Amino acid sequence: MVKRRNFSTEFKAKVALAAIRGDGTMAELASRYGIHPNMITKWKKQALAGMKEGFGRNAPNRDLSREAEITTLQAKVGELIVERDFLAKAFDQ
Repeated sequence: MVKRRNFSTEFKAKVALAAIRGDGTMAELASRYGIHPNMITKWKKQALAGMKEGFGRNAPNRDLSREAEITTLQAKVGELIVERDFLAKAFDQ
């Protein structure tokens, strides 16, 4: 049984960037990196799609991470308020 090869994101980015730059034909890049030309085309399309999203003002990933960070910080503030109130009552007695 043949095991599938897994490529790192760095390798995929390197190959996609070479394809975007036009460092060679798909066949040349495929032989240079030892992968099928269809994979290069697929990674190139993914890289270009990722760039479009990355340059947008309201990128979905940014909004989600910002909302997650706000939720985490609000939870921490709530914990600190409860702790402060508890300690204030303990020292007042």
